[in-house]
Amino acid sequence: MTSGPFFLCIFLIGKYFTPGSAQDVRCPIGSFPCGNITKCLPQLLHCNGVDDCGNQADEDNCEDNNGWPLQFDKYFAGDYKLGSTDLMKAAASSRCLIGSVPRHCSCQDRELHCDEANLRAVPTVSSNVTLMSLQWNFIRMLPPNGFRKYHALQKLYLQNNKIRSVSISAFRGLYSLTKLYLSHNRITFLKPGVFEDLRRLEWLIIEDNHLSQISPLTFYGLNSLILLELMSNVFTGLPDKPLCQHMPQLQWLDLEGNRVHSLRNLTFISCNNLTVLVMRKNKINHLDEHAFTHLQKLNELDLGNNKIESLPPDIFKDLKELSQLDISYNPIQKIQVNQFDYLAKLKSLHLEGIEISNIQQRMFRPLVNLSHIYFKKFQYCGYAPHVRSCKPNTDGISSLEDLLASTIQRVFVWVVSAVTCFGNIFVVCMRPHIRSENKTLAMSIISLCCADCLMGVYLFVIGVFDLKFRGEYNKHAQLWMESGHCQFTGSLAVLSTEVSVLLLTFLTLEKYICIVYPFRCLRPRKCRTIAVLVFIWIFGFVVAFAPLSNKSFFKNYYGTNGVCFPLTSEDMGTTGAQIYSVVVFLGINVVAFIIIVFSYGSMFYSVHQSTLTATEIQTQVKREMILAKRFFFIVFTDALCWIPIFILKFLSLLQVEIPDTITSWVVIFILPINSTLNPIIYTLTTRPFKEMIHQLWYNYRQRRSVNRKGTQKAYAPSFIWAEMWPLQEMPIEFMKPAAFTDPCDLSLVSQSSRLNSYL
Repeated sequence: MTSGPFFLCIFLIGKYFTPGSAQDVRCPIGSFPCGNITKCLPQLLHCNGVDDCGNQADEDNCEDNNGWPLQFDKYFAGDYKLGSTDLMKAAASSRCLIGSVPRHCSCQDRELHCDEANLRAVPTVSSNVTLMSLQWNFIRMLPPNGFRKYHALQKLYLQNNKIRSVSISAFRGLYSLTKLYLSHNRITFLKPGVFEDLRRLEWLIIEDNHLSQISPLTFYGLNSLILLELMSNVFTGLPDKPLCQHMPQLQWLDLEGNRVHSLRNLTFISCNNLTVLVMRKNKINHLDEHAFTHLQKLNELDLGNNKIESLPPDIFKDLKELSQLDISYNPIQKIQVNQFDYLAKLKSLHLEGIEISNIQQRMFRPLVNLSHIYFKKFQYCGYAPHVRSCKPNTDGISSLEDLLASTIQRVFVWVVSAVTCFGNIFVVCMRPHIRSENKTLAMSIISLCCADCLMGVYLFVIGVFDLKFRGEYNKHAQLWMESGHCQFTGSLAVLSTEVSVLLLTFLTLEKYICIVYPFRCLRPRKCRTIAVLVFIWIFGFVVAFAPLSNKSFFKNYYGTNGVCFPLTSEDMGTTGAQIYSVVVFLGINVVAFIIIVFSYGSMFYSVHQSTLTATEIQTQVKREMILAKRFFFIVFTDALCWIPIFILKFLSLLQVEIPDTITSWVVIFILPINSTLNPIIYTLTTRPFKEMIHQLWYNYRQRRSVNRKGTQKAYAPSFIWAEMWPLQEMPIEFMKPAAFTDPCDLSLVSQSSRLNSYL
């Protein structure tokens, strides 16, 4: 009587202290449960070679072997590759039981091996042969009744020949044949009934041929067919009649690389035993809603690399046994929320290359057995938090946890941001204190510093949001990339880049005109310089902010990655956005770079020519070498920054797959180089700035000397420094301010002296 309450208490205590199952555990985004214990680990720890769970649960199911590999192991392990079983038999018996064999052939037991024997026709041997391997020969046709007497033949290998024609009676009499390989030939047509006598055939491989059409009658009589592979043919369409009408036992159908345009309701109506269906790399643009209704034993469905734009709502409703689904690289814009509700046994889902505009967790919640999922963007992994293996984990810049994935990136962003901002602000503040009659050059340099400073601001904002999202970036990734903050930040980066490029080109052209054409006085004066600077800034604003004005045309132009910079073309939402990006990075910037390289080359050549007529040869040669080093440094830094971007953009335009880490290096490490070095190149290491620093230091020492002597006499500078020409090369009469009213009055000094004044 008292045992009932006692056992009830024991049950409740045990229920309370027993760890919950994996399905009861609710793990945060980016984590997965450790088997049957209430412990969650980050997805990055899945299959890292370390038992982080303590029960090896995180090291289970590391490989995605769902779909055809599982079926392959189940049915065909040891039969697909000619080698394992056949080599064992060959080792066990060295006698030849089929009589004489052709030259360059070998024989073991009742098996004939004539691979690479330069055969041009099927050899004649004893009728008791069970295996005939004729790979890598020059056989061009299979004549009528060519194998008729080989009633015991079980395996026939004809890969990698030059077969164009197959007679309708070529395989007559092969009643025992189970494996037939015809791949890598030039077969264009198979006549109806060509396989009529192959009633025991289990495996038919016709991969990589030139089939232009096919009929169900072609496979009439293949009642025991297990696998049919027609991969990489030029196959224009499936028949209107049921494909499996005469081969109801078909279990494996591979039509990869053909030209199938649609799958109808009647296409697979008799394929009730089909377990693997591969239709990738076709031209499929239409799926009837009940196309897969009769495939209730289907284990793998591969529809990748087609032209499917939409999926019927219940297209997968009857695929109860499906474990792997691949619809990757299709132009699908939207997936129904309940699209995968009926796929309870699905373990692997491929969605690479698909921009899912309406993605949400509800889509993947019914997939309780899903262990591997593949997206276009790693940010999508947050919508399938229960899946232990989600790829990709990063885009090379960001990760599931952090906007900036690596510590090096974080440190570099803050260091470069500080150096860039400080250097450019320092130059902007110090430039007005340089006593210079050349105010137009000063305006250009200040504009350049302002543009470069924006790059520092851009990096600073990225660093701030990296700190804000630290450890939980995937929760905010989509909202961040679509936010106004990201759009504005990306616009600042492009504005800084383009204005800086154009200003450097303008400064270079100024030097080029004044040095190479000294007597034409084509150099812009103050009004024209202001007009050019205003135009450059307006143009930069238009280029940077135009993508924000038309969302339908540009889509999420700046939100293709976490750092909001539109570098690669394949991530752009529309063709128009791709063209715009190419025009900016491969049009404007390439032209500007060519102009800079040509101008500096011409300037150096002009200075070199002037030294040939100079009287002080040693001095001129020394000065020329200094200028050459400075030219090289300026062009080298420009090339260091721009050429990797040009190459990356060009490869992206050619749709070459670019590793994510390279994109990370270009955006974070290479792009800001010019903005960081420009203040040093164009101001801090120039002779005007050095002379100003020397003058300030001299004044400071003079004041200290006067104070120590107790004298109140103030120091007055003995000269006014003019930026256009070096002081030590000017005659006394030209040291007056009036002498420098016209910067193009270049008859006063040599070309190398004028160029030194710029550099």
